Amino acid sequence: MRKYIVKRVIAAIVTVWVLITVVFFLVRLMPGDPFTNPKLTPEVRENMESYYGFDKPLIVQYGNYMTNLLKGDFGYSMKFTNKTVAGIIGETFPFSADLGIRALVLAVSIGLVLGIVSARNRGKGIDFFCVIVAVLGTSIPDFIMGAVLQYGFGIKWGLLPVARYEGIEYTILPACALAFYTLASVSRIMRASMLEVASQDYIKTARSKGLGEFRITAKHQIRNAIMPVMTVMGPTVASVLTGTFVIESIFAIPGMGKHYVDSVSNNDYSMVLGMTLFYGVFLIFCNLVVDILYGVADPRVRIGER
Repeated sequence: MRKYIVKRVIAAIVTVWVLITVVFFLVRLMPGDPFTNPKLTPEVRENMESYYGFDKPLIVQYGNYMTNLLKGDFGYSMKFTNKTVAGIIGETFPFSADLGIRALVLAVSIGLVLGIVSARNRGKGIDFFCVIVAVLGTSIPDFIMGAVLQYGFGIKWGLLPVARYEGIEYTILPACALAFYTLASVSRIMRASMLEVASQDYIKTARSKGLGEFRITAKHQIRNAIMPVMTVMGPTVASVLTGTFVIESIFAIPGMGKHYVDSVSNNDYSMVLGMTLFYGVFLIFCNLVVDILYGVADPRVRIGER
């Protein structure tokens, strides 16, 4: 198990380095630059380029950036005066994470239940209902679902607020909108996995021994069927916890999404690099955790790594 974890950690570190390097050089290929402003005089522009190190060769800029990263320094934003990238992430991520946690708990819990119920009642009316929910969830974009929830529960019936993030009642609609796609995906994967596991020999053996259906489902079927769900949870957790740009925009949530989008349009290199790195590292970390949990849950994974 130790060898398996070490290999996964090394792979994660290499992936982070590749991500940083690729994004650093790709950002420099963006049209324009952070100092494209007709109001700036040539002298001011030259001073700003010197302050941010843009007057140095590209490879030197890369070396300086990597050195600062190792010190935990993401640099200063080129558009927000006297604001560090780390500071802006620290201010906005709690909102995105709070929304993401609520959406994730809702999506995973309901999605697993729907998948299990659907598989256990294959061909019946409740199975048809669960399949319809899964199809709708994977077909309807987040912004459409968000707009529908805003109109129905907020504008037409006046039950919930449609924007801002000032209390628990403000989190219900955006969490539901953000959770719907993940809920549908988890339900669909769990249903397919449950049906596949149901035809395995060990399930038939358990039935032949006289075990009850509830015990077979809880102890044998769900335990093995949930493995494919765990496989996709890494990127799912990362994407949901870091928030969705569109949902945050629709519900006026002061999360990371707005700053990320604005940094690209403003050519704020420091912000683009910092937030991309944050998202990337968060995704890689979630995948690493899932890989380790997968190895703990399924010994065949560890054996295959030897």
